[in-house]
Order: sequence, then structure tokens, then C-alpha cells
Amino acid sequence: MLGLVVLAAFVLVPTIGTYVDQRQQIAALTHDVEATKDEITELTTERERWRDEAYIVAQARERLYYRRPGEVVYLVADDLPTDLIEPSQRPVSDDVQETQRDWMTQFLRSVTEAGLAETVAPG
Repeated sequence: MLGLVVLAAFVLVPTIGTYVDQRQQIAALTHDVEATKDEITELTTERERWRDEAYIVAQARERLYYRRPGEVVYLVADDLPTDLIEPSQRPVSDDVQETQRDWMTQFLRSVTEAGLAETVAPG
């Protein structure tokens, strides 16, 4: 009886493992199909928008700055208050600032450490 139980375990365990793997693959593929359907819906909507002449005109005006004959277009530069501008886009200071460290020493240390570093074999 014990032999039959062991034999059944040897026969059924790989089959169950295969079943679980296939179910996981089916779930992943189902998710991919749903994502693709959503993408198709978005692209269809976008295509329908581009068939509308008013949308095309609006995009040409917005993206390419096209205008109709006789229109005067004004582009306003720096129209945001300074507190709304991101720090990376703010103008650079006119004051010269001295660094806290010697950059040449750091550069030489970096080159030396890079040259003496142990490399890892790909694999």
C-alpha cells in the first residue's frame, strides 16, 4: 500500500507542477490581452480624434505654433511667478561661490579607485 502511495506521488507531483505553471501562464497572458485591449481602445480613440478637423487645427496651433493668415500670435516668455518655477529652472546666481573641497584631489582619488577596483566576471 505504501508503495502505491509513493508511486502515485511520483506520478502526480510533476503533473500538478505543470498544471500550476500553466495556470500562471494563462493568468499572465490574460493580463497581457486585457492590457492590449485597453491600448487598442486608446489608439482607436486617438485615431478618431485625428479624424476631426478641429482637433487637427488645435494640435497644429498648439504644437507647431501655426496660425491663420492675418492673425497675430504673441508668445509670452517667463510668464510664471518665481515661486512656481522649479529650482532646476531658476536662473543661476550671479555670485561666484567657492567649493568646500578640492576637486582635483577628488578627481585623482576617483581615477585611482576605479583603476584599483576589482572587476566582476560577467556571468
